Amino acid sequence: MAKMTKPEKSWAFYDWANSAYSIVVVTAIFPLYFKSAASDAGISASASTAYWGYANSFATLIVSILAPLLGSIADFRGFKKRFFTFFAALGVIFTLMLAVVPSDQWLILLGCFVLTSVGFAGANIFYDAFLVDVTSEDRMNRISSNGYALGYIGSTIPFIISIAIIILSQQEIIPLSVGIASQLAFVITALWWGIFTIPMLKNVEQKYYVERVPNPVSTSFKKLLTTMKNIKAYRGLFLFLLAFFFYIDGVHTILTMSTAYGSDLGIDSSTLLIVLFLVQVVAAPFTVWFGKLGQKFSEKAMIIVAIFVYICICIYAYFLTTALDFWILAMLVATVQGGIQALSRSYFAKLIPKESSNEFFGFYNIFGKVAAIAGPTLVGATAHITGNTSSGVFSLIILFIIGGIILLRVPNEVNFTANHTSSTGNQISK
Repeated sequence: MAKMTKPEKSWAFYDWANSAYSIVVVTAIFPLYFKSAASDAGISASASTAYWGYANSFATLIVSILAPLLGSIADFRGFKKRFFTFFAALGVIFTLMLAVVPSDQWLILLGCFVLTSVGFAGANIFYDAFLVDVTSEDRMNRISSNGYALGYIGSTIPFIISIAIIILSQQEIIPLSVGIASQLAFVITALWWGIFTIPMLKNVEQKYYVERVPNPVSTSFKKLLTTMKNIKAYRGLFLFLLAFFFYIDGVHTILTMSTAYGSDLGIDSSTLLIVLFLVQVVAAPFTVWFGKLGQKFSEKAMIIVAIFVYICICIYAYFLTTALDFWILAMLVATVQGGIQALSRSYFAKLIPKESSNEFFGFYNIFGKVAAIAGPTLVGATAHITGNTSSGVFSLIILFIIGGIILLRVPNEVNFTANHTSSTGNQISK
């Protein structure tokens, strides 16, 4: 961190800020809180897992619909930070709402979760696009990986506090019910997210943009058509996005469904929380390591390595029967989940024209988010049909295999941005 510039540090610290939401709300505490609320309402374990998967799919659908147009508009001067601020605020506010809604209103809880997820994912579109504004191409792997690593480290702090409060309430050491302790965890997460977003808002500015026009919305539609034509024109870029479509779906599904999966296997909530905490600890150094290896061997090579590990994870998950198996599975996930995401982000950032970063990252998120509809739905539907969540996790293997095969077809050396011109003007720097 000492050799990073102020904008680079501020950008990376947003991962520190919002990753608390990712583990507390998406992965760990809220899924258990929701499943407990659903169980109290008479919903079976497999059905509540399915509803959780459907809610994740619906949230990603909303973001996927909004991403291309908003991304195109955000390429105009001054819009990128406004959209980032709006979605980050949406996520923070509705994370707080999770602590306000009564636990017996499980359907309203799911609705609030969908809005928090929209805020989280929407802000990430513009956050990812800011990577081109804060650093140079030769530093993108390092800065992107440092961001993910900071996220894993920073998220453990509110997570530890939340776990401590919940465990102390379970042991009746503090006079709080487990439900209230969980709600307090949502408050802590929202405050953490909001406070550590401030450096990003203060120190990161849009460096690359196109000048505003009288009708930005209609112009943005035209830009979208141009972007779609550009994607088709550059075979390598299109192939990468197609590969990303498949493999990142599996990554996100394993992340969002892991706690519900462990719960269905009979692993108690305290053990699940400890496992997830250690995943964060292990993932941080492995993410930095992946960034360094990506610099040495290429991003593509290391993404393929991560895909192979995920294929092994899917196979192992099918035969998982004990708590020890779940521990091993979780540690395997920890070695690759940060690296594959960080290198995918920096790889894509190098391929696109900087002045249209939001526009192209809008498509990047479309491919990522629309794909993420299929994975949770696949796991949820399989759990409903078979009554066995392990079968659903195993079915994700096809996503990694298809993604890996397509990625192998991406040319190693391609000038993806050659001859690209903006639909509204030339690249302009502040």
